[in-house]
Amino acid sequence: TLAAQANRGERPAAPDFILERLDEGGDLQLSSLEGKAVVVNFWASWCIPCKEEAPFLEELWRDNRDRDLVVLGLDSRDFRADARRFADRFGLTFPLLYDGPGDEASSYGVTGFPETFVIDREGRVVAAFKGGVDGEDVRPRLLEAVEEALET
Repeated sequence: TLAAQANRGERPAAPDFILERLDEGGDLQLSSLEGKAVVVNFWASWCIPCKEEAPFLEELWRDNRDRDLVVLGLDSRDFRADARRFADRFGLTFPLLYDGPGDEASSYGVTGFPETFVIDREGRVVAAFKGGVDGEDVRPRLLEAVEEALET
């Protein structure tokens, strides 16, 4: 899988996608962010660990966006209205995209929510995380992967 390849250090190319934005309208294409490091987080409004990690992802975005880091939230297998309420509840300001039936989640090999992928400035996946990324054991590894992605 993409996650296994990344976590073995193989740095596979991140699958490109074009998805509808939930936050501003219009579409966003992953490849349009070339030259920036990207954290892609697959989530759903009904997912308990997604609720727990949302404040951390917002903090990550706010603390690093001026360093050319983009956090993308891909809402999958969910309703648009529920996703928007989730974003409002947690004050999310990073770009939120709608993956409706989960086609992009499938292309990334996502098997559950949340799952997070760190992509470097060249569009390669440097790390992948299954489950929430806000825990004390995972947070340092995610931050290390983000630093690695920013240095590329």
